[in-house]
Amino acid sequence: MSESSSGVNTSSGSFPKSHSSHYSELSDTHTPLSVEHTPDSGIVSTPLPSSRFRFTSWHHLEEHDVRGDQLSCPRVREGPSEDERSLRDDDIFLRNGRRRRRREDEGQRWEERLQENWENCVELNLSYQDLGDPYQLENFTRILRRLIRVERLQLVDNALHDLSSVRLPRCKSLNLHRNHLTTFGQLPKVPQIQHLCLSENSISSLGELSLLQATPIHSLTLKLNPCEFLQDYRSRVFSCLPKLRVLDGIPKLPEDSVPPNVSVSSRFCTIL
Repeated sequence: MSESSSGVNTSSGSFPKSHSSHYSELSDTHTPLSVEHTPDSGIVSTPLPSSRFRFTSWHHLEEHDVRGDQLSCPRVREGPSEDERSLRDDDIFLRNGRRRRRREDEGQRWEERLQENWENCVELNLSYQDLGDPYQLENFTRILRRLIRVERLQLVDNALHDLSSVRLPRCKSLNLHRNHLTTFGQLPKVPQIQHLCLSENSISSLGELSLLQATPIHSLTLKLNPCEFLQDYRSRVFSCLPKLRVLDGIPKLPEDSVPPNVSVSSRFCTIL
């Protein structure tokens, strides 16, 4: 009688009694322990793929083409029941819902933080504020003085009279449509202005238009101001602002380059 390297007695070519049932199952599934004949001891069994499972029961796996010696672990766990799967799916759904709500809350808080941080806004609309009380107007002017990063600003219909104390160093587009400005000297200091809208104000003179000469302005709107009815209105504006390209939504025309107060017969018509 000899003992194999796996600890199983192999005398008479048979397994111990405690393993006889297992051996019958192995023979049915065609996965028995392979047996080799050696000149010394006669019959020697080949050890299992993993010696840790040499005394583990082997079971027949139906509807599978996997052999016992191909298993990395000869233990098969049953899958979760339908109730467990539904509970697990519900739990995953709830976790995903909480994660989605958390992202939405964070996004909303970020938007609120951006709205509160209006001093650092690049584009800002403060139109239609209904500044009827002097206290409101004073605080609104104080807010405008702190807009040091704004580039596009809307101040439509705010009943503004004087913004000369305000400086907007980065502002490139300013809309002051429908306010109460009377001169260009009441405009805020806008060294980088490119688009300026002053329609429906009370500007009657072009005398202070030269304050915009040092700016890169190329679009100006003065419609529905008293100065629009001055003689040689367009020529005077373009002669004062050589960089200007568009006035009141109309590009610069050839006749707009004629200096003012110069009589040209083609510019007049005779009514008989």
